[in-house]
Parts: sequence; structure tokens; C-alpha cells
Amino acid sequence: MTPSTTPEHPQMHVEDFQELADAAPDGVRLELVDGRVHTKDPLSVEEFEELERRAPETVRLEYINGKLEVKAVPDGNHREILIWLQEQCMQHRPDLRVYGESGVRTEAYRKGRARTDAAVALKGHFKGHGEWSASEGILMAVEITSHDRDTHQRDRVDKPVGYAAVSIPVYLLIDRDHTTTVVVYSEPKDGRYRQTQSYPWGTTVELPAPVSLTLDTEELKEYAG
Repeated sequence: MTPSTTPEHPQMHVEDFQELADAAPDGVRLELVDGRVHTKDPLSVEEFEELERRAPETVRLEYINGKLEVKAVPDGNHREILIWLQEQCMQHRPDLRVYGESGVRTEAYRKGRARTDAAVALKGHFKGHGEWSASEGILMAVEITSHDRDTHQRDRVDKPVGYAAVSIPVYLLIDRDHTTTVVVYSEPKDGRYRQTQSYPWGTTVELPAPVSLTLDTEELKEYAG
């Protein structure tokens, strides 16, 4: 699978970066290079969480492989795909809920902090949780690719590893770039998903247990752009 040829969008505007840098806790030094935000020094999980708490509302941060990442802002088609998934889930598994933009502790030793585009769990699962939830009880993590230059590494490479490491049973990748596929990762073991199945948009997608859901993906063809 290769990266999208869609024109790249900068990760962060200068104004947003300046607001984030001004709010950064003591000892966290940030710089903006070619539209990407970097830390000048190694960043701990604790420092990331403090930075994230102080970040402006326009900035969505993740901590992946020990690095600060900025998650792309969803566009209209991205949001429509999420609604499609919610409707499919409610129709076939009314006991489940699709929770948009959920913070999850990921990677080995839970040292990562990922923002899923959605997390599927039983109704009421997140009651009482804080910003970053443990993975237990999350049945499926969902990512929808964005048209930014980091989507290949983030959604197709890093996220499967991070979610498998904390034993999230299913990872659903809705890839709306030139491949237009739905990829189902399942059976996590030793930090990897042992099963990976790709489906072209328009076909029927079988999600394994514990999700146990059949998706009709014909509507996705409307949201390829």
C-alpha cells in the first residue's frame, strides 16, 4: 500500500503553533519546521499530557512512538463516513456505540496516546473515564484516512501496531485515498494483528468477534474525495 498522491496540507498554521508554544509547560520547547511541529527535546508521556491539556481547541495532539503528532482536522466526507458507521452499528448492533474522537492509551506499556477517529464499545463504556482511556472494553478502533502527508505512516503503519499492542480486538481502517478500501485488522498477538483483510468499497465487510457486524459499504463510494 502506497501513500496517497493527494496534495499535501500543512499540519499546523503558524498562528496555532504560536498559541501552542506559548501554552507549553516549562521544559517543553517546540519548533515548527515545514508545517510540522516538533519538540526540541525528548518528550515524556507526562509532559505530553500536560501539553495536550493546555493546547488550544483548534489543535488535536497525539503521542506516537515517543513523538508529538498533530492529528488532521476532519473534512466533510470524513464526518459523513463516521455517521455512516454509526448508522450501520445502530442497525445491526444496537447494544454498541460508536464514540467519535476517543483518547486511548496505546503501544507497549501504554506509553502512546492516540486519538481514534472512533472507538466502538458497549453503551455506557466510557462513563467516568478521563481524557485518555485504557484499551480494555474497546472492541474496535476506527481510523479514516485524511488527505495529509502523514496519514500513511500514522494510520497504516503506526496505529495498527499501537492498537494491537494493547489488544484492541479489531482495528478498522477506512482508506479513502486512491485505494478506496476497508481494511480489517484482527487477532492481536505479540504487538501485531495476525489477520488483515482488505475489501473494496461497495462490497460487504465482515467484522469478526467481538464486534460481529456486517457492513454494507456501498454508500462509501459517495465519500471517496
